[in-house]
Amino acid sequence: MPKASLAAIVRHCDRLLRTRETGDYEGAANGLQVENSGTVTRLAAAVDASLTTVKLAIAAQADLLLVHHGLFWSPRQPWTGPNHELLRLLVENNLAVYSSHLPLDAHPRLGNNVQLCAALGLKKLKPFFFSHGQNIGFKSQTRISRAELVKRLQRATGAKPRLIPGGREFCERIGVVTGGAGAELKQAAAEGVDTFITGEGPHWTFALAEELGLNVIYGGHYATETFGVKALAAELSKKFKVPSVFIDHPTGL
Repeated sequence: MPKASLAAIVRHCDRLLRTRETGDYEGAANGLQVENSGTVTRLAAAVDASLTTVKLAIAAQADLLLVHHGLFWSPRQPWTGPNHELLRLLVENNLAVYSSHLPLDAHPRLGNNVQLCAALGLKKLKPFFFSHGQNIGFKSQTRISRAELVKRLQRATGAKPRLIPGGREFCERIGVVTGGAGAELKQAAAEGVDTFITGEGPHWTFALAEELGLNVIYGGHYATETFGVKALAAELSKKFKVPSVFIDHPTGL
């Protein structure tokens, strides 16, 4: 059975993703969140670390779970009820957890944003959307109808997008930031795009998009963020010669 060192994988991920250098939200806790005994024989990748995805990773016989949204966004204590079950499952099944949030969003090759841009056929990408000390998204000058862009996004994610047609029918300056950037429409517009693709946003953004003259396409928070963990798992599987599996547990949000 092929196996790799957990420490070697973690060092590679930290260096590749610039885990320590990349700013993020306080609860992200990027990097290795849970250790195992030190050996990896199978990788699992998922968007979210949760009791359900941990169970699915165990069922897939993985001993390292790679995630975009980690375990510690809010306090986990006390270790009772579901928290105790989660901890027990991780320890008893020797399952390590590695999480990468904004470092994986922003990565120029493996990241959610660059991967989604590629799936949409967007080229000549430029840095876009400054957040926590760095640009995390990309923008592209491409003339395309917003109807065609919606179709491409649905093909790329497998989920039906929601369109706010606040701008012109033909898009020319498109910005992409996966996940939950919908509350930042003013920033996107200020950075010069006429169409903003992200995962989700609040109800009030409909009126704001109309006021800004901005097309907004919500592709789903989960649906737009499957790309990075898939690409990272494939990268690690190839480099460390261990099999990997993607755990699809969509939220519909």
